Amino acid sequence: MIEPHPSGGYILEELVVGMTAEKHVPITEERIAHFAEASDDFNPVHMDEAFASKTAYRGRIAHGLLTASFGSAVVGTILPGAGAIYLSQTLNFHKPVRIGDVVVARVTVASIDEVAARVVLRCEGFVNGEPIMDGDATVRVPRRRRVR
Repeated sequence: MIEPHPSGGYILEELVVGMTAEKHVPITEERIAHFAEASDDFNPVHMDEAFASKTAYRGRIAHGLLTASFGSAVVGTILPGAGAIYLSQTLNFHKPVRIGDVVVARVTVASIDEVAARVVLRCEGFVNGEPIMDGDATVRVPRRRRVR
């Protein structure tokens, strides 16, 4: 498990296949409300316990893209970190996430294209060790650090 780079981000030449970083994020009522406000997604399965209790989920669940955004937080702040730019992302959702859960967002360098300065990252999310989502992100990574 790696830590954030002291400069804020890893450059292409510092990355190695297999490097992994994680972020642990608790799911709270406030986090769901903020995400609903930011995304304009007020689906009652996320916002209304009475409605959600009558669905197949038997209660409120977090937005899938809220949980997926924690992988983006790892990419933007730890691996590769500052300067990484998302080009694409695939997502597969496996289980719902609920208020009180702690999502472990894990990102692993899967492949490196040195010519194009692109990296494929395996993105996974877990709750209590159980997979809740996965997918692959392709990001562009800086070749050199910006001079401050």
